Amino acid sequence: MDAAHGPVLVVGATGKTGRAVCAALVAAGVPVRSAVRAGREPSAPAGTTPVVVDMATGHGLAAALDGARAAYHLAPNMHPDEVGIAARVATAAADGGLERLVFHSVLHPDDARMPHHLRKAEAEAVLRERLGARLTVLRPAAYHQNLVAQAMAGMLRVPYSLDAPFTNVDLADVAQVAAAALGGAHAGMALDLAGPELLTTRQLAEQAATALGQEVGAVRISLQEWRAGPGAVFDDQPRADLTAMFAAYDDSGLTGDPTMLPGLLGHPALTWVTCLSQSTPAWRRG
Repeated sequence: MDAAHGPVLVVGATGKTGRAVCAALVAAGVPVRSAVRAGREPSAPAGTTPVVVDMATGHGLAAALDGARAAYHLAPNMHPDEVGIAARVATAAADGGLERLVFHSVLHPDDARMPHHLRKAEAEAVLRERLGARLTVLRPAAYHQNLVAQAMAGMLRVPYSLDAPFTNVDLADVAQVAAAALGGAHAGMALDLAGPELLTTRQLAEQAATALGQEVGAVRISLQEWRAGPGAVFDDQPRADLTAMFAAYDDSGLTGDPTMLPGLLGHPALTWVTCLSQSTPAWRRG
């Protein structure tokens, strides 16, 4: 297949970010290959073709990239071998002559307070060394979607200060930028993707209450409660990474420049209230 008209490979396709990127590409008529673990083929996003890839070894990467026009690389969240995975992706992409690769990084990857951010920074460097201007890096803020379910349930429960500031971004906006980059835009660039509003968790709850027409509270839970609840699903290393992240959030939140994203999108970035409105079931919207 002519690479210029070939498919896009999405690594990390079965997570919420990968699914959003796949959906944006499929909606644009782009053929998509979803990288999945062996036995997980049925979990591939709708409209995509599953391809088996073992990111721990790199087995299957060369075949998955063969004939591809571009690839989107998103490592498993908090993965301890983020840099090793990036090295395997970089080697396969370079050896296969891939024209462009988009790497999903994080806002402020050089923040030394957060080990998983530093692994993103190292992964960026590895990919850039091998691919140069064929690499585009996306550095998104935290997603609106991370808190939607809690807002609809009536309580935002977080293990950090309720008054820490955030410039949360909508996942659909990130996916739109990703699809454009995979189509050839923004080559060689590193793009900070921060949302349009600087809001604390307390303010997020207040806006959610108005938007949803119901009470929405906000409470800070202890680290002990978090570890026994949401944190219980993580192994020791990602749990430690997240604990360090919460401490950094206590200190300064997670904020970025809100002026870049609208220019990339060609329209205003989605707000928290708009995200809630789009996520609310039709029967509640009346």
